[in-house]
Amino acid sequence: MSDAPNNRQPIWARPERGSRGPAPAHSRDVIVETAIALADAGGIAAVSMRAVATELGTSAGSLYRYLSSRDDLLDLMTDRAAGELRPYPVADGDWLDTMLLLARRQLALHQRHRWLLDVVQRPSGIGPESLAWIDNCLRVLEPVRCAVTAKFEAIAMMTGVVSLIARSEAGSGSMTLAGLDIAAFPHLAAAFSQSAGPTAQADLFERTLRILLTGLLVAEPPDVS
Repeated sequence: MSDAPNNRQPIWARPERGSRGPAPAHSRDVIVETAIALADAGGIAAVSMRAVATELGTSAGSLYRYLSSRDDLLDLMTDRAAGELRPYPVADGDWLDTMLLLARRQLALHQRHRWLLDVVQRPSGIGPESLAWIDNCLRVLEPVRCAVTAKFEAIAMMTGVVSLIARSEAGSGSMTLAGLDIAAFPHLAAAFSQSAGPTAQADLFERTLRILLTGLLVAEPPDVS
């Protein structure tokens, strides 16, 4: 009996290609690079085994010598993108400033690869580059005296804020009220009548993360276990 799909061996734990069959005409790296180029140009829907094979001038069947499914390909693409977060900044100053720099790099990664928003939430194994990024965040947070669980929560929440801002940027980014009479909503009308200008997205991003990270980490009692 074969394993269930969610119990499949991660692609990173498998050899790059099977031992049988003709000599490889391509490498796993080239296949992943080709798939990322397709996704950057046309979104994740543009990535299929057939489409990648066409770009490489081969058949879809030949790709199964390197990958067992499209899920393998998406896993590799996601982890390859995470590798673009290198080189990691040297954590020789304030830990909060370094974490904010990491978050800005994450946001820039999403801006380069809009398709990441469509694949990061799918159930999959976490790859070596993603693990390296988490390990680096923990390195930056070493001086913070708090429970390690709080550090993992902070890293996860920071990534969540990055995804939220990236998704907002990918959409319209504004509330459409054309043709609607907001007089029936007094608090909303009062808010729109105020003269204060809109907060820049970059300022909101940094302010949110500063509040979030200090709230989760600085206020957390030390782990004495």
